[in-house]
Amino acid sequence: MYVNKAVFPVAGFGTRFLPATKAMPKELLPIVDKPLIQYAAEEAIKAGIDTLIFVTGRNKRAIEDHFDTNKELEAALRSSGKIAQAEMIQNILPKGVECIFVRQPEQLGLGHAVLCAERVVGDDPFAVILADDFLTDYAPGVTADLSHAFSQNRKCQLSVMRVEGTDISKYGVVVPSKSKSGIIGLIEKPTPEDAPSNLASIGRYILTSEIFSILKKLPKGSGGEIQLADAINIHARNGLVDMVMLKGKRFDCGSVDGFMDASKHEYAKRAVS
Repeated sequence: MYVNKAVFPVAGFGTRFLPATKAMPKELLPIVDKPLIQYAAEEAIKAGIDTLIFVTGRNKRAIEDHFDTNKELEAALRSSGKIAQAEMIQNILPKGVECIFVRQPEQLGLGHAVLCAERVVGDDPFAVILADDFLTDYAPGVTADLSHAFSQNRKCQLSVMRVEGTDISKYGVVVPSKSKSGIIGLIEKPTPEDAPSNLASIGRYILTSEIFSILKKLPKGSGGEIQLADAINIHARNGLVDMVMLKGKRFDCGSVDGFMDASKHEYAKRAVS
């Protein structure tokens, strides 16, 4: 069974980037000259995914426009002799890749955003990709690694990285099995003293459709939201979750500091290439 669908939760307000995100989705903020969401979409496509499901909210129409064709702009570029730029915007998505947009009417957490995609996902396994987690310096990418791992054992897959010190409390933290070869739980933002490991789950997942029935039964968690980590924790207790260590670099582009660090890193790479 192959993974050919990916869900991108993009309904958040992006309040850390105000006033820039008052009218523009934070997912369209550029790392050098390419929006965050395009990097995430390209990662999915490299993993063999051909159906991109965007869970959007108010004022997110620009994301749909970004992935749509713009014949007027292409024509203007070609008439000005800017052929390379015209072909670049024409080929943002390769042929055969479909974009589907689903509205999240109310922001009730990541778990709720994933649940909004249920009808489109159906019974298929699917990836969840958070564009805020900017992953770079590794090909073909984390989603490809997760998809390959899923094809081997049919378990849900988490991308994890090692986090030392007090920063562990910012993440969902893996409860490893006694043999250290699997996962038996996922704890959302534990205190450093209560963290069951130094393995933090980051914004890449492969999930099966069984997660939807768990999400529907979940009570609201912290912040009055439906937490995806809580549903994954239940799945993990039943031995249905595995993990893949992150390769490459990760930048938290949900924060201004992380976004600036990612931009500097990518610009430096281009400067020496």
